[in-house]
Amino acid sequence: MMHKRSPLVNWSIAFFALFSFVSLILLGNWQLDRRIWKLDLMQRVDARVHASPESAPDVTQWKAVSKDVDEYRRILVEGNFLSDKDTLVVTATDLGSGYWVLTPFQRLDQSIVLVNRGFITQGVQPASPLTSLQQVVGLLRMTEPEGSVLRANEPTSDRWYSRDVAAIATHQELIAAPYFIDAEEKDPEQLPSAAQIGQIPVGGLTRISFYNSHMVYAVTWYGLAIMIIGAGVIMVREDRRSKSN
Repeated sequence: MMHKRSPLVNWSIAFFALFSFVSLILLGNWQLDRRIWKLDLMQRVDARVHASPESAPDVTQWKAVSKDVDEYRRILVEGNFLSDKDTLVVTATDLGSGYWVLTPFQRLDQSIVLVNRGFITQGVQPASPLTSLQQVVGLLRMTEPEGSVLRANEPTSDRWYSRDVAAIATHQELIAAPYFIDAEEKDPEQLPSAAQIGQIPVGGLTRISFYNSHMVYAVTWYGLAIMIIGAGVIMVREDRRSKSN
Protein backbone atom coordinates (compact mmCIF):
# COMPACT_ATOMS: atom_id res chain seq x y z
CA MET A 1 0.00 0.00 0.00
CA MET A 2 1.40 3.39 -0.98
CA HIS A 3 1.48 6.15 1.65
CA LYS A 4 0.15 9.51 0.62
CA ARG A 5 2.47 12.47 1.10
CA SER A 6 1.15 15.52 2.90
CA PRO A 7 0.62 18.73 0.89
CA LEU A 8 3.45 20.38 2.83
CA VAL A 9 5.88 17.64 1.77
CA ASN A 10 4.71 17.89 -1.85
CA TRP A 11 5.19 21.66 -1.88
CA SER A 12 8.63 21.33 -0.28
CA ILE A 13 9.70 18.78 -2.89
CA ALA A 14 8.30 20.94 -5.68
CA PHE A 15 10.12 24.04 -4.42
CA PHE A 16 13.42 22.17 -4.09
CA ALA A 17 13.03 20.64 -7.55
CA LEU A 18 12.23 24.02 -9.11
CA PHE A 19 15.18 25.66 -7.36
CA SER A 20 17.53 22.87 -8.49
CA PHE A 21 16.20 22.99 -12.05
CA VAL A 22 16.69 26.76 -12.36
CA SER A 23 20.16 26.55 -10.77
CA LEU A 24 21.27 23.81 -13.17
CA ILE A 25 20.00 25.74 -16.18
CA LEU A 26 21.86 28.84 -15.02
CA LEU A 27 25.03 26.80 -14.52
CA GLY A 28 24.68 25.38 -18.03
CA ASN A 29 24.18 28.85 -19.49
CA TRP A 30 27.23 30.12 -17.58
CA GLN A 31 29.36 27.33 -18.99
CA LEU A 32 28.24 28.20 -22.52
CA ASP A 33 29.18 31.83 -21.89
CA ARG A 34 32.57 30.70 -20.58
CA ARG A 35 33.05 28.55 -23.68
CA ILE A 36 32.43 31.56 -25.94
CA TRP A 37 34.89 33.60 -23.89
CA LYS A 38 37.51 30.82 -23.98
CA LEU A 39 37.22 30.34 -27.75
CA ASP A 40 37.61 34.08 -28.25
CA LEU A 41 40.67 34.09 -25.98
CA MET A 42 42.23 31.19 -27.90
CA GLN A 43 41.65 33.02 -31.17
CA ARG A 44 43.22 36.22 -29.83
CA VAL A 45 46.24 34.38 -28.43
CA ASP A 46 46.74 32.54 -31.71
CA ALA A 47 46.73 35.89 -33.52
CA ARG A 48 49.32 37.29 -31.06
CA VAL A 49 51.63 34.30 -31.44
CA HIS A 50 51.71 34.50 -35.22
CA ALA A 51 51.84 38.30 -35.52
CA SER A 52 54.92 40.24 -36.55
CA PRO A 53 57.07 41.04 -33.49
CA GLU A 54 56.53 44.39 -31.81
CA SER A 55 58.84 46.28 -29.50
CA ALA A 56 58.55 44.98 -25.93
CA PRO A 57 56.77 47.22 -23.40
CA ASP A 58 59.24 49.75 -21.98
CA VAL A 59 59.53 51.12 -18.46
CA THR A 60 56.70 53.61 -18.97
CA GLN A 61 54.37 50.74 -19.94
CA TRP A 62 55.33 48.17 -17.31
CA LYS A 63 52.44 48.96 -14.95
CA ALA A 64 49.91 48.52 -17.75
CA VAL A 65 51.10 45.05 -18.80
CA SER A 66 48.39 42.46 -18.08
CA LYS A 67 47.78 38.77 -18.65
CA ASP A 68 44.56 39.24 -20.65
CA VAL A 69 45.95 41.87 -23.03
CA ASP A 70 49.65 41.07 -23.34
CA GLU A 71 50.50 37.44 -22.59
CA TYR A 72 51.85 35.54 -25.62
CA ARG A 73 52.38 38.72 -27.61
CA ARG A 74 55.30 38.28 -30.00
CA ILE A 75 57.82 40.94 -29.02
CA LEU A 76 61.44 41.91 -29.62
CA VAL A 77 64.17 43.61 -27.64
CA GLU A 78 67.56 44.95 -28.63
CA GLY A 79 70.56 45.15 -26.33
CA ASN A 80 72.98 42.86 -24.54
CA PHE A 81 72.78 39.86 -22.25
CA LEU A 82 74.39 40.28 -18.83
CA SER A 83 76.91 37.48 -18.49
CA ASP A 84 77.33 35.27 -15.40
CA LYS A 85 73.78 35.96 -14.20
CA ASP A 86 71.94 32.86 -15.41
CA THR A 87 69.10 31.51 -13.27
CA LEU A 88 68.17 27.84 -13.73
CA VAL A 89 64.50 26.99 -13.18
CA VAL A 90 63.48 23.36 -12.80
CA THR A 91 61.12 22.19 -15.53
CA ALA A 92 59.94 19.23 -17.58
CA THR A 93 59.47 19.50 -21.35
CA ASP A 94 59.00 17.23 -24.34
CA LEU A 95 62.80 16.96 -24.35
CA GLY A 96 62.87 15.60 -20.80
CA SER A 97 63.60 16.99 -17.34
CA GLY A 98 66.00 19.84 -16.91
CA TYR A 99 66.05 23.61 -16.55
CA TRP A 100 64.91 26.82 -18.14
CA VAL A 101 67.80 29.25 -18.46
CA LEU A 102 66.74 32.79 -17.53
CA THR A 103 69.27 35.52 -18.26
CA PRO A 104 68.96 39.29 -17.69
CA PHE A 105 68.93 41.31 -20.89
CA GLN A 106 69.80 45.01 -20.86
CA ARG A 107 67.91 46.98 -23.47
CA LEU A 108 69.22 50.04 -25.27
CA ASP A 109 67.39 52.27 -22.77
CA GLN A 110 69.31 50.46 -19.96
CA SER A 111 66.18 48.77 -18.59
CA ILE A 112 66.32 45.06 -17.76
CA VAL A 113 64.07 42.22 -18.88
CA LEU A 114 64.57 38.54 -18.10
CA VAL A 115 64.86 36.31 -21.16
CA ASN A 116 64.17 32.61 -21.02
CA ARG A 117 66.90 31.49 -23.43
CA GLY A 118 65.49 27.98 -23.48
CA PHE A 119 65.86 24.47 -22.09
CA ILE A 120 68.92 22.46 -21.05
CA THR A 121 69.01 18.94 -19.66
CA GLN A 122 70.17 18.09 -16.16
CA GLY A 123 73.93 17.89 -15.64
CA VAL A 124 74.72 20.38 -18.41
CA GLN A 125 76.05 23.88 -17.86
CA PRO A 126 74.51 26.40 -20.25
CA ALA A 127 76.84 28.17 -22.66
CA SER A 128 77.32 31.83 -21.89
CA PRO A 129 75.21 34.09 -24.08
CA LEU A 130 76.78 36.33 -26.66
CA THR A 131 77.52 39.71 -25.13
CA SER A 132 77.52 41.62 -28.40
CA LEU A 133 74.61 43.82 -29.40
CA GLN A 134 71.78 41.59 -30.54
CA GLN A 135 68.06 41.28 -31.03
CA VAL A 136 65.88 38.75 -29.20
CA VAL A 137 62.44 37.77 -30.48
CA GLY A 138 60.03 35.77 -28.38
CA LEU A 139 56.72 35.61 -26.54
CA LEU A 140 55.82 37.87 -23.65
CA ARG A 141 55.08 35.78 -20.56
CA MET A 142 53.73 36.87 -17.21
CA THR A 143 55.62 36.24 -14.00
CA GLU A 144 55.01 32.99 -12.11
CA PRO A 145 55.15 33.95 -8.42
CA GLU A 146 55.31 31.74 -5.34
CA GLY A 147 56.89 28.68 -6.92
CA SER A 148 55.33 25.68 -8.59
CA VAL A 149 52.39 23.60 -7.37
CA LEU A 150 54.71 21.10 -5.66
CA ARG A 151 57.71 23.21 -4.60
CA ALA A 152 58.25 26.75 -3.40
CA ASN A 153 61.17 28.76 -4.71
CA GLU A 154 64.21 28.93 -2.42
CA PRO A 155 66.01 32.17 -3.35
CA THR A 156 68.54 31.91 -0.50
CA SER A 157 69.68 28.55 -1.91
CA ASP A 158 69.32 29.71 -5.54
CA ARG A 159 66.81 26.93 -6.19
CA TRP A 160 63.95 27.87 -8.49
CA TYR A 161 60.81 25.99 -9.44
CA SER A 162 58.93 28.76 -11.22
CA ARG A 163 59.82 31.84 -13.20
CA ASP A 164 59.09 34.41 -10.49
CA VAL A 165 60.42 37.56 -12.13
CA ALA A 166 60.40 39.79 -9.05
CA ALA A 167 62.12 37.22 -6.81
CA ILE A 168 64.75 36.34 -9.42
CA ALA A 169 65.49 40.01 -10.14
CA THR A 170 65.80 40.74 -6.43
CA HIS A 171 68.17 37.79 -6.03
CA GLN A 172 70.25 39.17 -8.91
CA GLU A 173 70.10 42.67 -7.37
CA LEU A 174 68.36 44.04 -10.44
CA ILE A 175 65.21 45.98 -11.25
CA ALA A 176 63.49 44.15 -14.10
CA ALA A 177 60.32 44.28 -16.17
CA PRO A 178 57.29 42.52 -14.58
CA TYR A 179 57.28 40.00 -17.42
CA PHE A 180 59.83 37.76 -19.09
CA ILE A 181 60.40 36.69 -22.69
CA ASP A 182 60.32 33.12 -23.97
CA ALA A 183 62.93 33.31 -26.73
CA GLU A 184 62.14 31.70 -30.05
CA GLU A 185 64.17 28.80 -31.36
CA LYS A 186 67.25 29.97 -33.19
CA ASP A 187 68.18 29.04 -36.72
CA PRO A 188 70.51 26.00 -36.36
CA GLU A 189 72.90 27.56 -38.86
CA GLN A 190 73.38 30.51 -36.48
CA LEU A 191 74.30 28.38 -33.46
CA PRO A 192 77.93 28.15 -32.34
CA SER A 193 79.70 24.81 -32.20
CA ALA A 194 78.86 24.37 -28.51
CA ALA A 195 75.36 23.38 -29.63
CA GLN A 196 76.82 20.05 -30.68
CA ILE A 197 77.30 19.07 -27.05
CA GLY A 198 73.98 20.41 -25.82
CA GLN A 199 75.18 23.53 -24.06
CA ILE A 200 73.02 25.94 -26.02
CA PRO A 201 69.55 26.35 -24.47
CA VAL A 202 66.79 25.14 -26.80
CA GLY A 203 64.22 27.88 -27.32
CA GLY A 204 60.80 27.82 -28.88
CA LEU A 205 59.35 25.27 -26.45
CA THR A 206 56.53 27.42 -25.14
CA ARG A 207 53.48 25.24 -24.64
CA ILE A 208 50.25 27.12 -25.27
CA SER A 209 47.22 25.16 -24.12
CA PHE A 210 43.86 26.12 -22.71
CA TYR A 211 41.60 23.88 -20.66
CA ASN A 212 38.29 23.98 -22.51
CA SER A 213 35.72 21.48 -21.23
CA HIS A 214 32.92 24.02 -20.87
CA MET A 215 30.66 22.23 -23.35
CA VAL A 216 30.99 18.98 -21.40
CA TYR A 217 30.06 20.77 -18.18
CA ALA A 218 27.13 22.52 -19.88
CA VAL A 219 25.75 19.24 -21.20
CA THR A 220 26.15 17.74 -17.71
CA TRP A 221 24.19 20.53 -16.03
CA TYR A 222 21.46 20.47 -18.68
CA GLY A 223 21.28 16.69 -18.41
CA LEU A 224 20.76 16.87 -14.65
CA ALA A 225 18.03 19.48 -15.20
CA ILE A 226 16.27 17.10 -17.60
CA MET A 227 16.55 14.32 -15.00
CA ILE A 228 14.78 16.55 -12.46
CA ILE A 229 11.94 17.04 -14.95
CA GLY A 230 11.77 13.27 -15.44
CA ALA A 231 11.69 12.68 -11.69
CA GLY A 232 8.92 15.25 -11.35
CA VAL A 233 6.83 13.54 -14.01
CA ILE A 234 7.21 10.19 -12.24
CA MET A 235 6.19 11.70 -8.89
CA VAL A 236 3.07 13.32 -10.40
CA ARG A 237 2.03 10.00 -11.93
CA GLU A 238 2.51 8.23 -8.61
CA ASP A 239 0.42 10.83 -6.81
CA ARG A 240 -2.41 10.48 -9.33
CA ARG A 241 -2.22 6.71 -9.09
CA SER A 242 -2.37 6.82 -5.28
CA LYS A 243 -5.37 9.19 -5.36
CA SER A 244 -7.22 6.95 -7.79
CA ASN A 245 -6.70 4.05 -5.43
